Amino acid sequence: MAVNIENYNTIKKQLAEKEVTLVAVSKTKTVEEILQLYDLGQRDFGENYVQELVNKYEALPKDIRWHFIGHLQTNKVKYIAPFVHLIHGIDSEKLLSEINKQGAKLNRIVPCLLQVYISKDETKFGFDAQELKTLITQIMRKEVTYPQVAIRGLMGMATFTEDNALILAEFTSLKLLYENAKTQLLTINHQIPVLSMGMSADYMVAIQAGSNMVRIGSLLFGVRNYK
Repeated sequence: MAVNIENYNTIKKQLAEKEVTLVAVSKTKTVEEILQLYDLGQRDFGENYVQELVNKYEALPKDIRWHFIGHLQTNKVKYIAPFVHLIHGIDSEKLLSEINKQGAKLNRIVPCLLQVYISKDETKFGFDAQELKTLITQIMRKEVTYPQVAIRGLMGMATFTEDNALILAEFTSLKLLYENAKTQLLTINHQIPVLSMGMSADYMVAIQAGSNMVRIGSLLFGVRNYK
């Protein structure tokens, strides 16, 4: 299936006006489909599955910035740590520790986002507000250290619903947590420039709430075939 070039150009224009980064979610899509967007200038792509990401990294141009946006298991970190541009879904200190360990082996600092649980969907992952506050306090006090991890910001997913008021409220709550975290971490010269929230169905609401990175797949590639 060809990518929707008209949608891509429209979305890129919308995001450029707001200074928002587009991550094209390419999970289950072919190398040929990804190259169609690559040839239009797209460089940020997001994948949910480790083996699929590794295969595509090996097959595609090396200037692509690969984002891992799925739920990452600790035993899979070693496969993507050498090259991943940004890991979006850091949802536990155990995962932070494993990424730090793999980064040390590679002598590489791995960029990551802390995932925050803001939705009513029980299938979602992430730190809750209190856990996030505790972790940031520990980092500021150097009670925990992850020298091979660069925390670049926060990520969250809203409830899967058509209730835009609920979605906006959830994204707004994450924006507030983000601003508080940014203020705190700046006191130790640690910058977190990324707030990743918003997907195909709700990215405009996310931008309204203050997102500066969105993850869009179906609007660009069409409905996925998981067979």
